Amino acid sequence: MFRKGKKRHSSSSSQGSEISTKSKSVDSSLGGLSRSSTVASLDTDSTKSSGQSNSNFDTCNEFRVKYLGAIENLKASLVECLQGPQDLINYIDLAQQYGKLPFTPSEEECILCVSKYGIKVASSDQYDILHRHPLYLIVRVICYDDGLGMGKSLLAMKTTDANQTEYSICLYQCNSLEQAQTICKILSTAFDSALSSDKS
Repeated sequence: MFRKGKKRHSSSSSQGSEISTKSKSVDSSLGGLSRSSTVASLDTDSTKSSGQSNSNFDTCNEFRVKYLGAIENLKASLVECLQGPQDLINYIDLAQQYGKLPFTPSEEECILCVSKYGIKVASSDQYDILHRHPLYLIVRVICYDDGLGMGKSLLAMKTTDANQTEYSICLYQCNSLEQAQTICKILSTAFDSALSSDKS
């Protein structure tokens, strides 16, 4: 099911630059896709690890973002068609065009905290926990230009439940592409650390 969001004006395509770096630890890939926006993708289905664990990954890295919404209770049969970053972007675009997800968030910011345990999203005063995304339930994270020409980027997370029977897509707006890429890189470190710990 879709979480309701206010329908916004249709987005336009935007231009982005290629990114040449690639994280080997969790087989993440970075590069421009057909939407002509810069996309960073973190695919956690891979079990590859570079062996570079970070034993000091105990801190919580905080980022101020805005929550757009979520598409929940997606069946595994549908999600099988959403394997690549472009598939996920296209699905989100359609959801926005049909008013199931907003193009722009509310003005209220939230705190997205990334740690070795996953992602926790709290209210701006950090009194209320809005969402939790445990590391082991995160399937894919991508970030890309929102296409509205305001320099904002979207962070999309595909997550699953403990039984891997249903999936969700959560969408956040970051202040810049750099912020979104930093979140992806920290998550990459978290997965690399977890995979290294499992092997030791």
